[in-house]
Amino acid sequence: MEATAHYDGSGTEAWQRTSIGKFREEDMYTTSGVLDENAPDQTGIVSSTYVRGGKIHSPQTSKRVPGDSRPHRATLKEGDLVVVLVRRPGDTAFVTAEHAGWTASRSIGIIRADPHVVRWLRIWLQTPTAKARIDEDVTAHVEPTVSLDTLRSMPFPLPPPDIITKYHRAFSLIEEKINLHEQAARKAVELADAIHDDWSTASPVWEARLLREVAKAKTGSGSARSIPHETEGPRVDAITPTDLFDLAVPHVERFRLSSPAYASEAWPPGTFMLSTRPDGAHIVVTQHPASPTRCVVAVQPEDDKDSWWLLHELRSRSNDISQMAQGRNAREISARALSRLSLAWPDSTTRADFHTMTDPLHAMARQLVSESATLHDLKDALLRDISAKAGVLLEQDAEPSEEGVHPPRSSMVPTPREATTSHESGWSPENRQAPA
Repeated sequence: MEATAHYDGSGTEAWQRTSIGKFREEDMYTTSGVLDENAPDQTGIVSSTYVRGGKIHSPQTSKRVPGDSRPHRATLKEGDLVVVLVRRPGDTAFVTAEHAGWTASRSIGIIRADPHVVRWLRIWLQTPTAKARIDEDVTAHVEPTVSLDTLRSMPFPLPPPDIITKYHRAFSLIEEKINLHEQAARKAVELADAIHDDWSTASPVWEARLLREVAKAKTGSGSARSIPHETEGPRVDAITPTDLFDLAVPHVERFRLSSPAYASEAWPPGTFMLSTRPDGAHIVVTQHPASPTRCVVAVQPEDDKDSWWLLHELRSRSNDISQMAQGRNAREISARALSRLSLAWPDSTTRADFHTMTDPLHAMARQLVSESATLHDLKDALLRDISAKAGVLLEQDAEPSEEGVHPPRSSMVPTPREATTSHESGWSPENRQAPA
């Protein structure tokens, strides 16, 4: 690997400027997947659809039988870094034992190298600098796509192994805490689901009501690309189908897109936003004024005190709602079709009792989601700090005299000492001393 060391007195003196393509082949293995996305009659496939939030969320886990196929170049190994090449270019996840032996689809790139390098690349590809560089090279003939060659040639800073270990520890702790919040919030909502199921089966004599009799529904319009980019004036959350998929709970602190308030009809807080996939309906309860885009249906309960019963009734009808959808991958759900959905509707006293019992559970879930958002802000601040430190280094051109400079082989990389945990304000790994 060719590398440029950087010395400017800012704490990055030992960082190197390099790229994946400058590593020796024996030190860095990269390839792309071989199978078509969602290939029929295939099991154990990791595609871009399932790489989100630093994890692989494939629903096929229980389908694969170990040893049911011969290993090949796109067979994943534990410790590999998978990189999304299509739809959400640059998203990454580590391959764990759960998905070792699976096959990557063509929408996935595979990076296999020394653990320190792989850990750092996962961090680096989340930084604003890396994302901006990927965006520059993205093509969009059909879907946003980045090539593996782009990733191979993209320069990145490489700190020493001990600094990488400290950053890795910091990000791991943040992500573990976020995961704990996610699990607790999910359990709170699942408990509310269980209460609803118990009450529903215990009282089969409740009348059936159509959704249009208890709520107002309307299909969204426009796409993410059609949202005006004005920065002045009031804005509302703009919700796309993608925003609703793979949520742990039906609560979100904030959405990634916003639209000028004048550009579309805004629905008040407490409105349900619903979209579908073959695996069922995906629903979120808004906390701020929001506007749905195409393939998202806004559902507003007639009475706020009916909201939790209606939410859990819709969640229990997830598969029925998905069957109402049309189009490729059951993505096109309309308010007209949804309004014909039959619901179990108890008397007003029962609905009020259910609201009283489950409201604290949803309040807990919302609080945990809010705390996770704070942790995401901390993570983003660390990523911005890394980008800032790497700025001068990446602006430099590699010197011709550096050709032939190589890093130590994986077996020769020194094992760093364990770092201590810090809770100091403005903490940065370079400012911490490793224990003796």
